[in-house]
Amino acid sequence: MLTSAERKELKAIAHHLQPVVTVGKNGITSGVVAETDSALTIHELIKVKFAGSKEGKRELGPQLAEAVTAEIVTLVGNVLILYRPEKDEKAK
Repeated sequence: MLTSAERKELKAIAHHLQPVVTVGKNGITSGVVAETDSALTIHELIKVKFAGSKEGKRELGPQLAEAVTAEIVTLVGNVLILYRPEKDEKAK
């Protein structure tokens, strides 16, 4: 769970990012989940844009975050910011 200070810092970092995943009118498909998972593995912090499913974004955001085991930083307008810290394999 992110603290408010962490959320504030992550929002500031994400401000200049462009959306790397777009959720279309079909909602959350296996392709969207795979792309989101891949992007989070590479970047840790990403923006997701809701293009065709604007009315369901409040429900779809948490579903997508849960599917890729990520934290929602914020959902503003049609843009969702997700964060998943990199797993340190050497620490195990």
